[in-house]
Amino acid sequence: MASSSMSSSGSWSAKDNKAFERALAVYDKDTPDRWYNVARAVGGKTPDEVKHHYALLLRDVGYIESGQVPFPKYKTNGGSN
Repeated sequence: MASSSMSSSGSWSAKDNKAFERALAVYDKDTPDRWYNVARAVGGKTPDEVKHHYALLLRDVGYIESGQVPFPKYKTNGGSN
């Protein structure tokens, strides 16, 4: 099933992932040289690495949307409904 794909795509820190998310918002699918620009924005990654990281993200979203990944059970603090 869904593994921790973010860690399996190489060494991606929380800072890298945040930069990756911001870059995806700036450089959409219609941007020329999208993966080059995303890689440059993240820093230390190649266009192929960021493209692969994006493919893993899409796969994980697919798992979540298809119900293959259960939602976490959050504790309630006893508040009224």
